[in-house]
Amino acid sequence: MDNGKSSNKTAGKPIRCKGKKFGVTEFINSKECGDKSLSQVIIEMAGGGADYCFECVGLASLVQEAYASCRKGWGKTIVMGVDKPDAQLNFNSFDVVHSGKALMGSFYGGAKPKSDIPLMLKQYMDKELEVDEFVTHEIGLAN
Repeated sequence: MDNGKSSNKTAGKPIRCKGKKFGVTEFINSKECGDKSLSQVIIEMAGGGADYCFECVGLASLVQEAYASCRKGWGKTIVMGVDKPDAQLNFNSFDVVHSGKALMGSFYGGAKPKSDIPLMLKQYMDKELEVDEFVTHEIGLAN
């Protein structure tokens, strides 16, 4: 049920330390959802669904779960993960039209490489954009 209010919570899988730095307020371990689906837990937690859901894994089933987790009326699901080329999404057309939700893909985060990459590089060099902490290991390029 939509209560007409935006959610002030951001849910993410347990990457607690880094997530909190970027605004994640709630963490969900899917193994602890009991007999409820992840979308049911998120809808209850956010009082009607999330305003934004990001699918980063690349599984069609998770895209559908993210879409189900969005708030009716204005929820938006952004798909960043890449599934197999022949993977299919299945949505009820009546629900898509009447839910007021949006589903969109995001390639490179919607950045425009020609103008945005030089800007991000400058921000990184000026220590305004922190990305080093996301590097967990390096792999050498042997001949």
